Amino acid sequence: MKIAKDTVVTVNYKLSDAQNNLIEEGSQPMVYLHGGYENTLPKIEEELDGKEPGYSSTIQVEPEDAFGDYDPALVKVEDRNRLPEPIEVGMQFEGMAEGGDEEPTIFTVTDIADDKVVLDGNHPLAGMALRFDLSVIDVRAATAEEVQHGHVHGPHGHHHGHEMEDSEEGDQFRSQPLQ
Repeated sequence: MKIAKDTVVTVNYKLSDAQNNLIEEGSQPMVYLHGGYENTLPKIEEELDGKEPGYSSTIQVEPEDAFGDYDPALVKVEDRNRLPEPIEVGMQFEGMAEGGDEEPTIFTVTDIADDKVVLDGNHPLAGMALRFDLSVIDVRAATAEEVQHGHVHGPHGHHHGHEMEDSEEGDQFRSQPLQ
């Protein structure tokens, strides 16, 4: 079966920067609903559209087509006493960017000095050209429910029914857990 709108694609991937320094090698394949559902980067969908299991490719995605350019305005320094303790580098908080839209931003603690904490609202991969090694493992037709919900269900998507609200696993390719 060829990859087309409303198919579920299983793909092994390796993510590197433009200098081929490994960022992430997927221990589990990425499984996504193909067809503009924002379950993966549009450039990945564009590359895989019309392909079949066994297809392999390496693509480079520029920042504007990945996680955007690095925005220094999204870095802010807060008083340590405004944040919960204990606090450590790498922790993430949801907040509003100054002058931003109504969408909350995920801020990552990047530095702690005395009574100040540096929070960065940029995606960790913002400003980077990314290289994806892709290898298509499987393609299947999506179920009507998956198409209606706009994402994959089952082992690598989230679970059927409403118990998914409490599940920690599943949508790891679409969102980051807050710590």
